[in-house]
Amino acid sequence: MDKSSDANQPDGSARLIYFRDSVVEDPLGVLNSWNDSSHHCEWQGVVCSRRHPGRVVSLNLTSKGLGGLLSPHVGNLSFLINLRLLNNSFHGEIPQSIGHLFRLRRLVLSNNSFGGEMPTNLSQCSKLEILNLIDNQLVGKIPDDLGSLSKLLLLGLTKNNLTGSSPHSIGNLSQLYALSVGSNGLQGEISDTLSKLHGLAFVQLGFNQLTGEIPPALFNISGISYFFTSGNQLRGSIPRYIGDTLPSLTFLDFSSNLFTGVIPPSLSNASNLQHIIFHNNSFHGPIPANLGRLKALEVMYFSYNQLRDDYSFITSLTNCSRLETIGVNLNFLEGPLPDSLGNLSNSVREIDMSDTHMGGTIPPGIGNLFNLSFLDLSNNSLVGRVPPSIGALHNLQELYLSRNMLMGEIPSSIGNLTLLNRLHVSFNDFYGEIPESLGNCRQLIELDLRNNNFSVQSQRSLAHNKLSGSLPSQVGSLANLIELDLSYNKLTGPIPSSISKCLLLERLSLAVNSFQGEIPPALGTLRGLEELDFSHNDFSDLKYLNLSLNKLEGEVPKQGVFLNVSAVSIFDNRNLCGGIAELNLPSCKSNPSKPFWTKKVKVITIVAAILSCVIMSLLVYHLLFRATYGFSKNNVIGKGRCSTVYKGTTQEGGCVAVKVLNLGHRGASKSFISECRTLGAIRHRNLMKILNVCSSVDYHGNNFKALLYEYMANGSLENWIHQGNKEIKHEHEHGKQRPLGLVQRLDITIDIASAIKYLHEDCSPKIVHGDLKPSNVLLDNKMMGRVGDLGLAKIISAATTEAMDIDNCSSSMVVRGSVGYIPPEYGMGEMVSTQGDVYSYGILLLEMFTGRRPTEEAFKDHLNLHTFVKVALPDRVMEIVDLAIFNEESENDIERMIDCFASILRIGVVCSMELPWDRMDMAEVLKELHKIRARYGAE
Repeated sequence: MDKSSDANQPDGSARLIYFRDSVVEDPLGVLNSWNDSSHHCEWQGVVCSRRHPGRVVSLNLTSKGLGGLLSPHVGNLSFLINLRLLNNSFHGEIPQSIGHLFRLRRLVLSNNSFGGEMPTNLSQCSKLEILNLIDNQLVGKIPDDLGSLSKLLLLGLTKNNLTGSSPHSIGNLSQLYALSVGSNGLQGEISDTLSKLHGLAFVQLGFNQLTGEIPPALFNISGISYFFTSGNQLRGSIPRYIGDTLPSLTFLDFSSNLFTGVIPPSLSNASNLQHIIFHNNSFHGPIPANLGRLKALEVMYFSYNQLRDDYSFITSLTNCSRLETIGVNLNFLEGPLPDSLGNLSNSVREIDMSDTHMGGTIPPGIGNLFNLSFLDLSNNSLVGRVPPSIGALHNLQELYLSRNMLMGEIPSSIGNLTLLNRLHVSFNDFYGEIPESLGNCRQLIELDLRNNNFSVQSQRSLAHNKLSGSLPSQVGSLANLIELDLSYNKLTGPIPSSISKCLLLERLSLAVNSFQGEIPPALGTLRGLEELDFSHNDFSDLKYLNLSLNKLEGEVPKQGVFLNVSAVSIFDNRNLCGGIAELNLPSCKSNPSKPFWTKKVKVITIVAAILSCVIMSLLVYHLLFRATYGFSKNNVIGKGRCSTVYKGTTQEGGCVAVKVLNLGHRGASKSFISECRTLGAIRHRNLMKILNVCSSVDYHGNNFKALLYEYMANGSLENWIHQGNKEIKHEHEHGKQRPLGLVQRLDITIDIASAIKYLHEDCSPKIVHGDLKPSNVLLDNKMMGRVGDLGLAKIISAATTEAMDIDNCSSSMVVRGSVGYIPPEYGMGEMVSTQGDVYSYGILLLEMFTGRRPTEEAFKDHLNLHTFVKVALPDRVMEIVDLAIFNEESENDIERMIDCFASILRIGVVCSMELPWDRMDMAEVLKELHKIRARYGAE
């Protein structure tokens, strides 16, 4: 086709063909119709003029998945009125030729990846009414000559990387209805000229670096309905007359700024107001008692301020029939929680009144709020009992009552909350039995019952839930416990030896969890025990098993510990048969009874899953040679100072990771022994687990030592954070993965913190990892974080606080660890410590959420990743957060996400403080991360 003809002529289509040829992605085949078989006015997305046949007046290809460059020839479609390419994947610069479209009225290029600066000649499009470039990657300043677009109704520049100040010329846009320039890097004060925009209804200035006060005249533009300035550094107070001069307000968000003063009672005069969001400022004084006049009110969020009042405002809010969210946590409210709480509209879904000095009791009427999904009354002074009516909250997903003075029994109606996934009632005075009905809450993933006075009279089953954490030592106080079933959960840690105090225990099932460590020998004192099931856990090597003087029956296995006659004692069990010859047991009948560990007679013992993991057999060299295709370079998935890790394929088709020691390296043999001893004794769901060991010789007679780990299908965290890594194709066999979102990153930080906290506090003696960084964190097929490579780990003796090498693979005289993650005190000769791991964790956390490596060239002299983040908090979070975190689903909750980012990054900053004593410990880190995940609804 001859592209030299003019597309605006009746018989021309060349300019559109140029457009088509610049598109390299067309997954829906939208442009397949753009060919000679039909007239260009019939092509999909193309509209031609009726008065001027053949001339293109509209090009609308919204949400077609198109990718590529925008052809400059689009500027030759001189009759074009409407150009809409939103929600595609166009990139590159917006061509300057757009400025030639002098008839253009609507230019909508939002939700693409356009970069570079805005076209400098847009002012020539003098008829432009809508300019929407939201959610691109534009840089530079907003052109001052946009102020000449006198017909402009909408200016949308939000979610770019624009800098500088907002031009004063915007005040010349007398027809402007919507101004959206948020989520950029705009600086300075808000221009006074905005007060000239008398037709303004939509104002989005949030998440920039704006300072100073809001121009008072802006509060006199009576048509403003949407006013959003969150996430800046604005200061001053809100005019007391705001509700009178802005009567059309429906959405008002001044959160995360530096505002002071009182919340104006005149807000109640803006009768259409739906959202009032003032959290994270320094407002003081009372909460207006007349907000109940706002019949349309849906969200009232005043958290993180210095408000001082009682709770009488709740009574007023009972008139708000559409109310969904009440957030007043972290203020200085006092007095009892009023009974009128139960009279709130049943549309209420979220109530957060934690940390407000609340007293009194929980009103029975709370059961009327049957749509409530989140209730946080923690860290207050509530007394009395939890009313049984709480069981009427069938939609409740999170309930936080910790750190009050509540007492009595938890009502059995709690079992009606079948959607509950988080229940925290720690640090109260609850007593009596833990309700058996709690077992009905099968969605539970967090259950915190610590520091109460619970007792158990008979049976308790919490099986088939999602309980996590460790089994507390207080289980030993359940003196009357007969049956305890915690099977099919996600419990970790060791079994507390205090369980031996449950002298009446007859049935104990901890099956299908992730318990680690040794099976407590003290279990032998439970003479009444009839059923015991520890199957499918991660218990360490069983070296001796004494099952004597019981009434066991059935066939003794010929595997595991039962292969060693000196390691097992089973005498005086009259009905056993089979086993190895040295046990001198009679042969089993031709149709033998079930294996003895499945019998429900006296101690039904250690189940098959334990037997399969108690003693690790040694794999011979040729099996590993075959599994790794001769230790091929193509199978290398990791390399360290004294080892290489290969991907191996088992005979059954599964995968393992094979860590082969370089025995020519000084200290490697000692490292192998130490790592076997240490890693064989520790077990945690977030630590890489040794499957087996191999100590053999190769085909040349040389010593060969290897460790077999679980294979992590999703590779290293390093490659997920930095997706440009050249190893990514090898690590992820199913193509390029989608970037990690906020919830995934938060979950992984919790996984890592859980593992390090376990090493620091739950191991005896304590262990310091010594080389924590993203490449040493692996992700399994469920994207759970697993900390690996304890090659530099050290044991900290509790008696002497002396650090002892687990791996002497490198000289102990040099600084250990990886550049960028090494705490500063190590460079000054200080002994390794748990606080050194905390520093490395802090840097890792900052890297996860900024996408910036600590070793980048930009970080030199006095600037490092720690200071880079610290100076940006709390008001410039959007400048430093990894934008890959954001996706379409996050668009509607951006403000909540920014608060979440700030909270997470603060933890990273505190953990990476220069002085060790200024850092948090890992238990505190883990607690704060769980609070963030609970508070921001990251599930």
